[in-house]
Amino acid sequence: MSSSSPGKIALFGGIYANHLALEAALADMATRNITGIYCLGDLGAFGPNPDKVYPLLKDHGVKTLAGNYDDSLARDLPDCQCGYTDPRDNHFARLSYQYTYRNTSEENREWLRSLPGEIRFEFAGRRVLLCHGSPRRQNEFLWSSTTPTHFLQKLCKDYAADVIAVTHTGLKWQRELPSNKLFINTGALGRPENDGSRETWYTILGEEGGRITAEFIPVSYDSEALAIEMRAEGLPEEFSETIESGWWTTCLEILPAKERLLGRY
Repeated sequence: MSSSSPGKIALFGGIYANHLALEAALADMATRNITGIYCLGDLGAFGPNPDKVYPLLKDHGVKTLAGNYDDSLARDLPDCQCGYTDPRDNHFARLSYQYTYRNTSEENREWLRSLPGEIRFEFAGRRVLLCHGSPRRQNEFLWSSTTPTHFLQKLCKDYAADVIAVTHTGLKWQRELPSNKLFINTGALGRPENDGSRETWYTILGEEGGRITAEFIPVSYDSEALAIEMRAEGLPEEFSETIESGWWTTCLEILPAKERLLGRY
Protein backbone atom coordinates (compact mmCIF):
# COMPACT_ATOMS: atom_id res chain seq x y z
CA MET A 1 0.00 0.00 0.00
CA SER A 2 1.47 3.35 -1.04
CA SER A 3 1.02 6.67 0.77
CA SER A 4 -0.16 9.85 -0.91
CA SER A 5 1.34 13.29 -0.40
CA PRO A 6 -0.60 15.98 1.49
CA GLY A 7 -3.14 17.68 -0.73
CA LYS A 8 -6.21 16.38 -2.51
CA ILE A 9 -7.03 13.35 -4.63
CA ALA A 10 -9.17 13.43 -7.78
CA LEU A 11 -11.38 10.45 -8.58
CA PHE A 12 -13.59 9.73 -11.56
CA GLY A 13 -15.04 6.83 -13.50
CA GLY A 14 -17.29 6.15 -16.45
CA ILE A 15 -15.41 8.17 -19.08
CA TYR A 16 -17.51 6.39 -21.72
CA ALA A 17 -15.22 7.72 -24.50
CA ASN A 18 -16.19 11.32 -23.70
CA HIS A 19 -12.74 12.73 -24.40
CA LEU A 20 -14.02 16.32 -24.29
CA ALA A 21 -15.32 15.96 -20.72
CA LEU A 22 -12.11 14.21 -19.71
CA GLU A 23 -10.01 17.01 -21.17
CA ALA A 24 -12.12 19.64 -19.39
CA ALA A 25 -11.93 17.79 -16.07
CA LEU A 26 -8.15 17.43 -16.27
CA ALA A 27 -7.85 21.15 -17.01
CA ASP A 28 -9.97 21.92 -13.95
CA MET A 29 -7.88 19.62 -11.78
CA ALA A 30 -4.76 21.52 -12.82
CA THR A 31 -6.16 24.61 -11.06
CA ARG A 32 -6.52 22.80 -7.72
CA ASN A 33 -4.13 21.29 -5.18
CA ILE A 34 -4.40 17.80 -6.65
CA THR A 35 -1.62 15.37 -5.77
CA GLY A 36 -3.02 12.26 -7.43
CA ILE A 37 -5.59 11.43 -10.13
CA TYR A 38 -7.37 8.07 -10.30
CA CYS A 39 -9.79 6.61 -12.86
CA LEU A 40 -12.17 3.88 -11.68
CA GLY A 41 -12.75 2.31 -15.07
CA ASP A 42 -15.05 2.13 -18.10
CA LEU A 43 -12.95 4.15 -20.51
CA GLY A 44 -15.08 3.35 -23.55
CA ALA A 45 -18.82 2.90 -24.25
CA PHE A 46 -21.51 5.34 -25.29
CA GLY A 47 -19.26 8.05 -26.78
CA PRO A 48 -17.28 8.42 -30.02
CA ASN A 49 -13.69 7.56 -30.96
CA PRO A 50 -12.61 5.77 -27.77
CA ASP A 51 -8.92 5.86 -28.68
CA LYS A 52 -8.89 9.62 -27.98
CA VAL A 53 -9.18 8.92 -24.24
CA TYR A 54 -5.97 6.93 -23.78
CA PRO A 55 -3.38 9.64 -24.55
CA LEU A 56 -5.09 12.01 -22.10
CA LEU A 57 -4.91 9.46 -19.28
CA LYS A 58 -1.30 8.57 -20.01
CA ASP A 59 -0.09 12.14 -20.52
CA HIS A 60 -1.57 13.22 -17.18
CA GLY A 61 -0.32 10.22 -15.23
CA VAL A 62 -3.81 9.04 -14.30
CA LYS A 63 -3.69 5.80 -12.30
CA THR A 64 -6.40 3.62 -13.80
CA LEU A 65 -8.20 0.43 -12.82
CA ALA A 66 -10.29 -1.84 -15.02
CA GLY A 67 -14.06 -1.56 -15.21
CA ASN A 68 -16.28 -4.23 -16.73
CA TYR A 69 -16.03 -2.58 -20.15
CA ASP A 70 -12.24 -2.50 -20.01
CA ASP A 71 -12.08 -6.13 -18.90
CA SER A 72 -14.30 -7.19 -21.81
CA LEU A 73 -12.21 -5.30 -24.35
CA ALA A 74 -8.97 -6.65 -22.87
CA ARG A 75 -10.19 -10.25 -23.03
CA ASP A 76 -11.98 -9.98 -26.40
CA LEU A 77 -15.31 -10.90 -24.83
CA PRO A 78 -18.52 -10.70 -26.89
CA ASP A 79 -20.30 -8.25 -24.56
CA CYS A 80 -19.63 -5.51 -22.00
CA GLN A 81 -20.53 -7.48 -18.82
CA CYS A 82 -22.58 -4.41 -17.87
CA GLY A 83 -24.99 -6.41 -15.70
CA TYR A 84 -28.22 -5.33 -17.37
CA THR A 85 -31.22 -7.67 -17.38
CA ASP A 86 -33.73 -5.75 -19.53
CA PRO A 87 -33.77 -6.52 -23.30
CA ARG A 88 -33.86 -2.83 -24.30
CA ASP A 89 -30.95 -1.96 -22.02
CA ASN A 90 -28.99 -4.90 -23.42
CA HIS A 91 -29.80 -3.87 -27.00
CA PHE A 92 -28.17 -0.46 -26.59
CA ALA A 93 -25.34 -1.92 -24.51
CA ARG A 94 -24.60 -4.33 -27.37
CA LEU A 95 -24.54 -1.54 -29.97
CA SER A 96 -22.25 0.53 -27.77
CA TYR A 97 -19.87 -2.34 -27.05
CA GLN A 98 -19.61 -3.43 -30.68
CA TYR A 99 -18.76 0.13 -31.75
CA THR A 100 -16.21 0.55 -28.95
CA TYR A 101 -14.56 -2.78 -29.72
CA ARG A 102 -14.20 -1.94 -33.41
CA ASN A 103 -12.70 1.44 -32.63
CA THR A 104 -10.27 0.52 -29.84
CA SER A 105 -6.80 -0.24 -31.15
CA GLU A 106 -4.95 -3.43 -30.31
CA GLU A 107 -2.29 -1.30 -28.63
CA ASN A 108 -4.88 0.17 -26.28
CA ARG A 109 -6.50 -3.22 -25.64
CA GLU A 110 -3.05 -4.47 -24.66
CA TRP A 111 -2.76 -1.56 -22.21
CA LEU A 112 -6.15 -2.47 -20.75
CA ARG A 113 -4.80 -5.96 -20.03
CA SER A 114 -2.29 -4.40 -17.65
CA LEU A 115 -4.88 -2.63 -15.49
CA PRO A 116 -5.59 -3.86 -11.94
CA GLY A 117 -9.07 -4.68 -10.70
CA GLU A 118 -8.66 -2.40 -7.67
CA ILE A 119 -6.33 0.27 -6.33
CA ARG A 120 -5.43 0.80 -2.69
CA PHE A 121 -3.58 3.69 -1.09
CA GLU A 122 -3.39 5.60 2.15
CA PHE A 123 -4.67 9.16 2.39
CA ALA A 124 -4.52 11.27 5.56
CA GLY A 125 -3.91 8.11 7.55
CA ARG A 126 -6.98 6.33 6.18
CA ARG A 127 -7.11 3.23 3.98
CA VAL A 128 -8.71 3.97 0.61
CA LEU A 129 -10.01 1.26 -1.73
CA LEU A 130 -10.98 2.11 -5.30
CA CYS A 131 -12.95 -0.35 -7.41
CA HIS A 132 -15.48 -0.24 -10.23
CA GLY A 133 -18.82 -1.67 -9.08
CA SER A 134 -18.07 -2.92 -5.59
CA PRO A 135 -15.20 -4.68 -3.84
CA ARG A 136 -16.94 -8.00 -4.33
CA ARG A 137 -18.05 -7.72 -7.96
CA GLN A 138 -16.85 -5.54 -10.81
CA ASN A 139 -20.32 -4.95 -12.25
CA GLU A 140 -22.35 -4.70 -9.04
CA PHE A 141 -24.84 -1.82 -8.94
CA LEU A 142 -24.88 -0.01 -5.59
CA TRP A 143 -27.65 2.62 -5.50
CA SER A 144 -28.20 5.25 -2.84
CA SER A 145 -31.87 4.35 -2.36
CA THR A 146 -31.46 0.60 -2.02
CA THR A 147 -28.04 0.06 -0.39
CA PRO A 148 -28.30 -0.17 3.42
CA THR A 149 -25.67 1.42 5.61
CA HIS A 150 -24.92 -1.83 7.44
CA PHE A 151 -23.99 -3.44 4.13
CA LEU A 152 -21.53 -0.64 3.37
CA GLN A 153 -20.07 -1.04 6.85
CA LYS A 154 -19.61 -4.75 6.18
CA LEU A 155 -17.81 -4.01 2.91
CA CYS A 156 -15.40 -1.72 4.75
CA LYS A 157 -14.77 -4.42 7.35
CA ASP A 158 -14.49 -7.34 4.94
CA TYR A 159 -12.20 -5.49 2.54
CA ALA A 160 -10.09 -3.66 5.14
CA ALA A 161 -10.91 -0.11 4.02
CA ASP A 162 -11.89 3.16 5.68
CA VAL A 163 -12.96 4.78 2.39
CA ILE A 164 -14.44 2.89 -0.56
CA ALA A 165 -15.04 4.65 -3.89
CA VAL A 166 -16.88 3.12 -6.87
CA THR A 167 -18.53 4.32 -10.09
CA HIS A 168 -20.50 1.80 -12.31
CA THR A 169 -24.05 3.17 -11.74
CA GLY A 170 -23.29 6.60 -13.22
CA LEU A 171 -25.06 8.42 -10.37
CA LYS A 172 -23.01 10.18 -7.71
CA TRP A 173 -23.70 9.81 -4.00
CA GLN A 174 -21.85 9.44 -0.74
CA ARG A 175 -22.60 8.22 2.75
CA GLU A 176 -20.72 8.78 5.97
CA LEU A 177 -20.46 5.60 8.01
CA PRO A 178 -19.77 4.95 11.70
CA SER A 179 -16.14 4.87 12.89
CA ASN A 180 -15.09 7.65 10.53
CA LYS A 181 -15.61 5.63 7.38
CA LEU A 182 -16.96 6.82 4.03
CA PHE A 183 -18.54 5.29 0.93
CA ILE A 184 -18.54 7.24 -2.35
CA ASN A 185 -19.99 6.69 -5.79
CA THR A 186 -18.16 9.17 -8.02
CA GLY A 187 -20.88 9.19 -10.67
CA ALA A 188 -19.75 9.32 -14.30
CA LEU A 189 -17.47 11.73 -16.07
CA GLY A 190 -18.69 10.78 -19.53
CA ARG A 191 -22.46 11.11 -19.31
CA PRO A 192 -24.84 13.52 -17.54
CA GLU A 193 -26.58 11.94 -14.61
CA ASN A 194 -30.21 12.01 -15.67
CA ASP A 195 -31.06 15.38 -14.10
CA GLY A 196 -31.58 17.63 -17.13
CA SER A 197 -28.11 19.18 -16.87
CA ARG A 198 -25.36 18.62 -19.41
CA GLU A 199 -22.67 18.76 -16.74
CA THR A 200 -20.80 15.63 -15.71
CA TRP A 201 -18.91 14.99 -12.47
CA TYR A 202 -15.71 14.03 -10.76
CA THR A 203 -14.84 13.79 -7.06
CA ILE A 204 -12.16 15.36 -4.88
CA LEU A 205 -11.05 13.59 -1.72
CA GLY A 206 -9.84 15.92 0.99
CA GLU A 207 -9.31 16.01 4.73
CA GLU A 208 -10.98 18.31 7.23
CA GLY A 209 -10.91 18.09 11.00
CA GLY A 210 -9.56 14.57 10.97
CA ARG A 211 -12.25 13.31 8.58
CA ILE A 212 -11.99 12.36 4.92
CA THR A 213 -14.33 14.47 2.80
CA ALA A 214 -15.70 13.99 -0.71
CA GLU A 215 -16.64 16.97 -2.86
CA PHE A 216 -18.44 16.47 -6.17
CA ILE A 217 -17.13 18.81 -8.88
CA PRO A 218 -19.26 19.66 -11.95
CA VAL A 219 -17.60 19.56 -15.36
CA SER A 220 -18.80 21.74 -18.24
CA TYR A 221 -17.56 20.90 -21.73
CA ASP A 222 -18.59 21.31 -25.36
CA SER A 223 -21.48 18.85 -25.36
CA GLU A 224 -22.74 20.08 -28.74
CA ALA A 225 -19.39 19.19 -30.33
CA LEU A 226 -19.53 15.75 -28.75
CA ALA A 227 -23.07 15.14 -30.02
CA ILE A 228 -21.98 16.13 -33.53
CA GLU A 229 -19.07 13.71 -33.31
CA MET A 230 -21.36 10.94 -32.05
CA ARG A 231 -23.73 11.40 -34.97
CA ALA A 232 -20.82 11.44 -37.43
CA GLU A 233 -19.75 8.07 -36.00
CA GLY A 234 -23.21 6.60 -36.49
CA LEU A 235 -23.93 6.03 -32.81
CA PRO A 236 -27.59 5.70 -31.76
CA GLU A 237 -29.51 8.97 -31.76
CA GLU A 238 -30.64 8.15 -28.22
CA PHE A 239 -27.04 8.60 -27.04
CA SER A 240 -26.69 12.05 -28.63
CA GLU A 241 -30.03 13.08 -27.16
CA THR A 242 -28.79 12.26 -23.66
CA ILE A 243 -25.67 14.36 -24.15
CA GLU A 244 -27.73 17.31 -25.42
CA SER A 245 -30.63 17.11 -22.96
CA GLY A 246 -29.07 15.78 -19.77
CA TRP A 247 -31.73 13.06 -19.53
CA TRP A 248 -30.99 9.35 -19.92
CA THR A 249 -32.81 7.70 -22.80
CA THR A 250 -31.19 4.26 -22.37
CA CYS A 251 -29.97 2.07 -19.49
CA LEU A 252 -33.08 3.05 -17.57
CA GLU A 253 -34.61 -0.27 -16.59
CA ILE A 254 -31.81 -1.04 -14.14
CA LEU A 255 -32.66 2.06 -12.08
CA PRO A 256 -34.48 1.53 -8.77
CA ALA A 257 -37.88 3.25 -8.48
CA LYS A 258 -36.63 6.31 -6.59
CA GLU A 259 -33.80 7.03 -9.04
CA ARG A 260 -36.06 6.33 -12.03
CA LEU A 261 -38.63 8.85 -10.83
CA LEU A 262 -36.01 11.61 -10.81
CA GLY A 263 -35.55 11.31 -14.58
CA ARG A 264 -37.72 12.34 -17.51
CA TYR A 265 -38.31 8.86 -18.96
